[in-house]
Amino acid sequence: MSVTVASFTRRGKPCSCCGMIQHRFSRRFVLTGASAMALAGPAAAATPSQSLAALFARSDEDELKRSPLGALSRGDYRYAGKLGNLYSDGYDTAGRKNAERELAALARIDRAALTPDEQVSYDVFKWQRDLDLRGASGSILKTSNALAINHFYGIHTGFAELSSGHSAAPFKTVADYEAGLSRMNAIGPILDRIVGRLKQGAAEGVTQPRLIMNNVLEQLDALTQPPVEETTFFMPAKAFPAEISAADQARLRAAYTKAVGEKVLPAYVRLRDYIRNDYLPQARETFGLGQVPGGAELYRYLVEANTTTAMDPEAVHALGLSEVARIHGEMGAVMQRVGFTGTLLEFFDHIRTDPKFKPASKQAMIDAFTAIGERVKPNLPKLFGHIPKTRLEIRPTPELTEKGAARGSYDGGSADGSRPGTFYFNTYDLPSRTTPGMETLYLHEGQPGHHFQISLSTENAALPAFQRFGGNTAFVEGWGLYAETLGPELGMYTDPYAYFGHLDSELFRSIRLVVDSGIHAKGWTRDQSIDYILANSSRGRTNATSETERFIAIPGQALAYKMGQLRIRAARTRAEQALGPKFDIRAFHDQVLMTGALPLAVLDAKIDRWVASQA
Repeated sequence: MSVTVASFTRRGKPCSCCGMIQHRFSRRFVLTGASAMALAGPAAAATPSQSLAALFARSDEDELKRSPLGALSRGDYRYAGKLGNLYSDGYDTAGRKNAERELAALARIDRAALTPDEQVSYDVFKWQRDLDLRGASGSILKTSNALAINHFYGIHTGFAELSSGHSAAPFKTVADYEAGLSRMNAIGPILDRIVGRLKQGAAEGVTQPRLIMNNVLEQLDALTQPPVEETTFFMPAKAFPAEISAADQARLRAAYTKAVGEKVLPAYVRLRDYIRNDYLPQARETFGLGQVPGGAELYRYLVEANTTTAMDPEAVHALGLSEVARIHGEMGAVMQRVGFTGTLLEFFDHIRTDPKFKPASKQAMIDAFTAIGERVKPNLPKLFGHIPKTRLEIRPTPELTEKGAARGSYDGGSADGSRPGTFYFNTYDLPSRTTPGMETLYLHEGQPGHHFQISLSTENAALPAFQRFGGNTAFVEGWGLYAETLGPELGMYTDPYAYFGHLDSELFRSIRLVVDSGIHAKGWTRDQSIDYILANSSRGRTNATSETERFIAIPGQALAYKMGQLRIRAARTRAEQALGPKFDIRAFHDQVLMTGALPLAVLDAKIDRWVASQA
């Protein structure tokens, strides 16, 4: 899966609104409780705890002003009419100065005088800001800025989703519609700055692969070809709430016609034409980051950022090969159980091609995922002390992004509960999809996977905002993959083919370690990567192709799943062995989930302290 963590990592599917480094590590905060009170000033911060709360509150407000889209995504509408100064040197400079200032302030706080939970918050904040500072400086930032957009990340699709009326931006009042108009007036300069960064990168020999930008071009063509009234941007003006008067509807409809036709579409056309006419002829035919100036350093940074570990790409590659071999062995046992006498590759082909494993329709997939959720639901209290209040919806992936999207993704709900969490499943090229992996996909994206982890954090108003709304990919995706392993404890995988689907999902996350590092550190080609996936999993060519292009487009992100899952499982094993009959699985999961998405070393330390206290 991929997640919407608009902080980014996006918790849910990766957010498509910002650039690679900006997008992935921009943080989302909210002012709550003591943190809001702490904004009164230094005089109120007499103790280390109060100083920490004041720092978090100031950081929160600074980030909200700098990144209003992050505020919008969590239901804070104070800056709803703004997009921020995205893709600009000023945006980068502000982020770097904020990180420097906040790290200096943090260093002045006596960590030893804080409570255990505050120490966790201190450690998480320091880790994130150290990472932000490195990402906002030097060749890492320069190379990242040159690779400004791709078909996964970029405001070109993010703004379209935001403007559709089916995303984070509400369209319920006249003020909401006015905010939408204000955002439309702001998008043109941002898209023009993307052109500027692409031009600068091309002049310095740092370009996206031509393959990726062809995908972007398809997205831009789809957004710009319809008449104004049929575009995604105009959708809210076609379905006004009844509470908006007829006079306001007429006025706003005319304003949207003018804004879309004279502001939005011309800016998108400028970006499209530059990419088609100027950029594509210069785009590279290679695929890995290691094959562009500064790319090797950027990839090492992304490995660390996405795994929250110091592992180098070679070690990641070796771990992936080891896990692939181990899971192949477990798959052999399933083949024996179902009486299949051929080879593993033949069994993969059997899964890919047998009509009994094909979904009948989109609606059949919705019905099947809904039924899985009903089976899981009564067993959740056996493993979890806290159940999210946020509602979960199940929908097909939007057509605009389905071609290159993963099998599933999750978009988190709003803090106030007005917007549910959404599990998206991909139906593009439906005949290539198979059913054995549906149970494990639901556990990952829905309950108890991303929906649990993200909703429990968002609903926990006692957390500092950066823990409540932020995250790191290793924890978020590691938890999703760990949640898949809970299937037997939740009454799932009773059908051996469903269990094979689980193994294939875990296998694919291990394959990602091999392929992502292969592409970006070893120079693997697109075809080489696709062939490796086809030879080692049951994935069809369509899925293998889209996943490979995902690895090419967003280096390092795919490493997070398996690395996080292994560390969470290892922490559970340590706790089970140390506590024996005293081990409480509900209490363990509370320890993992109830302080937000932690860097893996911070999580390890927290679990070890909890084990010591229980023993």
